[in-house]
Amino acid sequence: MADPKGFLKTTERELPKRRPVSVRLMDWKEVYEQGDAAQLRRQAGRCMDCGIPFCHQGCPLGNLIPEWNDLTWRGEGQQALERLHATNNFPEFTGTLCPAPCESACVLGINQPPVTIKQVEVALADEGWSKGWIEPHPPQRLTGKTVAVVGSGPAGLAAAQQLTRAGHTVAVYERDDRIGGLLRYGIPDYKFEKRRLEQRLAQMTAEGTRFRAGIDIGTDISWSDLRARYDAVVIATGAIVPRDLPIPGRDLRGVHFAMEYLTQQNRVGAGNTVPNQITAEDKHVVVIGGGDTGADCIGTAHRQGAASVTNLAIGVRPPAERAEHEPWPMDPRLFEVSSAHEEGGRREYLASTVEFLRNDAGEVRALRVAETEFVDGRRVPKSGTEREIPADLVLIAMGFTGPEQQFLADQLGTRFDSRGNVVRDESYATGEAGVFVAGDAGRGQSLIVWAIAEGRSVAAEVDRYLEGETELPAPIKPSDRGISL
Repeated sequence: MADPKGFLKTTERELPKRRPVSVRLMDWKEVYEQGDAAQLRRQAGRCMDCGIPFCHQGCPLGNLIPEWNDLTWRGEGQQALERLHATNNFPEFTGTLCPAPCESACVLGINQPPVTIKQVEVALADEGWSKGWIEPHPPQRLTGKTVAVVGSGPAGLAAAQQLTRAGHTVAVYERDDRIGGLLRYGIPDYKFEKRRLEQRLAQMTAEGTRFRAGIDIGTDISWSDLRARYDAVVIATGAIVPRDLPIPGRDLRGVHFAMEYLTQQNRVGAGNTVPNQITAEDKHVVVIGGGDTGADCIGTAHRQGAASVTNLAIGVRPPAERAEHEPWPMDPRLFEVSSAHEEGGRREYLASTVEFLRNDAGEVRALRVAETEFVDGRRVPKSGTEREIPADLVLIAMGFTGPEQQFLADQLGTRFDSRGNVVRDESYATGEAGVFVAGDAGRGQSLIVWAIAEGRSVAAEVDRYLEGETELPAPIKPSDRGISL
């Protein structure tokens, strides 16, 4: 194990400092300063190598967390990174973006702040890139089998890398002009600099994965034609249909889906020209939705120079500590202050938006909001509590309802469940022979760590389908839902 007395000597949870708000709002670089190696070793040394490491269960990938914490504490970073890569293709993705359910399940977290697992993870990856430890791993032989992966988010990329390394010829199709899916255009640069994505794409290209950007499957190539061209197809398109708010005034100018707004800024950051870009500059911005996408909108609006930012959540404010119905080792829903919230703005809970109000030019000028009350288990606006909130720009960040269905259903006969997800069995297979689905398209909106885990798992099932057997690891089944009590 790591330092046998580490959790006794170092009881505090230490993380790299965030850059001062006044400084980081001037650019789009990641908010954290460079970490300290001694601090990282101290934190890794707090890992107790528990008899039953619940962090394994908290992580869908089954990361060997005590092993690489021990190696990190001993100063053996390259070996630690090898153990990390044994279960996770992209540790810098998860180490940057994952909300870390592994830390919620950390045994030390019962009576102390948990080990900084996520920070150790991203630090190992960063060290690996800087020291040249991360190299391409092309296959030793080719099988002659071909696979099309549709969608280049974390699930699609993980599946593609695993299948390429197994010796199959893999092409990744992406309808956007650049590869990466939501990693490319959905996550603001201040949370995830795109150099991290480019490094992995270069590695995958050197391994033999082929990337086809700017091709919309269903329109440019039909799903049925794609299936005819390849021995297997993996659907990894994500759950990209946004949840709407169909209330009076929804069609007013200035009311947009969050992802439309975030994508435009990421395109500008990538050097593209976006005519009539949606911008928060000098505007009163209201973000509807209290999740990660809403927080991304808040941070983006601050950097664009918004006059004010208000974040509305329809539910109650989460507790500061674990609720009784979410005991350890479950991943609790807690009140959090992200870097975007730290930068300013106002957060309101129990706020139900009932109408968008217009000005004389047909633009949104305000929201009519009421207090939320619960009636027969439903959240509804409470009569008599209505008020107005000024708004020049409204961003709807209420989550996603599933993948786009039309072309899949019409061209491939794909079936969907009651939640709008692609129907699949325990082998990630759809009803169409040779067609598989992984990530949010089959699971519903979820975490990046689940997407990578499903990408690795579907790769094993595709390999078994093509070869009759597989040596690829399969961390999870589609029915897995994490820790439950």
